[in-house]
Amino acid sequence: MANNEITSSSSSSSSSSSSLPVREIPGSYGLPLLGPLTDRFNYSWFQGPEKFFRKRIEKNKSTVFRTNVPPSFPFFLANPKVVAVLDCKSFAHMFDMELVEKKNTLVGDWMPSTRFTGGRRVCAYLDTSEPQHEQIKNFAMDTLKRSSTIWVPTLTTLLDTMWDTIESQLDSGPVSYLVPIQKFIFAFASLCIAGADPANSPDIADKGYIRMDRWLAVQLLPIVPITAFQPLVEIFLHSFPYPYFLVSRDYKKLYEFVESEGKEVISRAQTEFKLSKEDATHNLLFILGFNAFGGFSILFPTLLSALAADKTGVQEKLRKEVREKAGPASGLSLRSVQEMDLVQSFVYETLRLNPPVPLQYGRARKDFELSSHDSVFKIKKGELLCGYQPLVMRDPKVFDDPETFVPDRFTGEKGKELLSYLYWSNGPQSGMPSGSNKQCAAKDYVTLTTSLFLAHMFLRYDSVTITNASFTAVDKPTP
Repeated sequence: MANNEITSSSSSSSSSSSSLPVREIPGSYGLPLLGPLTDRFNYSWFQGPEKFFRKRIEKNKSTVFRTNVPPSFPFFLANPKVVAVLDCKSFAHMFDMELVEKKNTLVGDWMPSTRFTGGRRVCAYLDTSEPQHEQIKNFAMDTLKRSSTIWVPTLTTLLDTMWDTIESQLDSGPVSYLVPIQKFIFAFASLCIAGADPANSPDIADKGYIRMDRWLAVQLLPIVPITAFQPLVEIFLHSFPYPYFLVSRDYKKLYEFVESEGKEVISRAQTEFKLSKEDATHNLLFILGFNAFGGFSILFPTLLSALAADKTGVQEKLRKEVREKAGPASGLSLRSVQEMDLVQSFVYETLRLNPPVPLQYGRARKDFELSSHDSVFKIKKGELLCGYQPLVMRDPKVFDDPETFVPDRFTGEKGKELLSYLYWSNGPQSGMPSGSNKQCAAKDYVTLTTSLFLAHMFLRYDSVTITNASFTAVDKPTP
């Protein structure tokens, strides 16, 4: 089986790597200006990211190669040259903090202006060697741990409100779930992460999620591939970074909300983790907005799309498991959802094929040898590694039938072994976030929250009908 092959080889990686042939890194950056521009058009316009990387794997007959990725010419002060690492074995080097540096590499060689984050580099842009990284990461993990007591009741209360609203509108036709989900996520993340209740601020209660969307969009639009509306997108969205003043009012409103309503969390950051009030507030807002709100705004709709596309009758299987594990006696809880193997596997499989953050970057701290399944490559200090995770996690040497969504892929002993190659969180699902690595502090909270979201839906409904990002029908249990 594919995963047995990689497990046995990875257990003796040093010996297996030494037996592999050393190969020059294939690929090319092309002519100055022309090469990066051509690759940018192919990546964002003519091919799209997945086809862009697949074609280069085929051309170079290697999952490791040189190429350019956006952003690039004309107005970005960024070097588009990367070494792509697109199989599980080569990609795993990205998590070795002795080999790879993560300073300012969240979205590649370019980073948005620090004006978007209060004039400071927040934790996501810090390398593990920088002292403040451990301070902020420990603060984030402590905040999540403390919030676990309110996580489930807050989620269920807000989800009940969301579903009530959707149900009330279904008689008039299909109901898009995008805005209701974003409203739910914003309120949930604000309460559980920042201890801030949007209901206490009329402006934030009404427009908070919209303000957050705008703040995120202005930072990320220059690097988000959009194949529609070309060439206008390349001319107006991908040619230059957008200035902060476009969302300065939005960020000021969000900052004031967190500063006012999240006083208890901010105070603990100051007293227990020795962060300044400003550092604590800006980092808390980034965690709330970029990590939680931004991540879940992608993950939940992707999960529902996977549910809509299923032809195997998985809804019935999910409903049966949820009601067995979270029946009247036990109820829905963090403990009961951890016993739902199929629910969790469905979430993991969603993350495998469509991780919320598709690209991961890291810069070589020193010269080192990087191994793929079939070759060894010499990486030079300073070179930027780039992994496109939707392809990495379709590695046929690790995953059987890798292109297919298999709901129960991660169940049983074999499924648990595969968690070592589920890399969506800047580290394996089997790993542990800490101040000394860059793995997502909320790794387990993300998967548990998404599992709770799915479980709550099948406690409430026997089935749901989804078409084009909209609910068209919900089937409630017969009393």
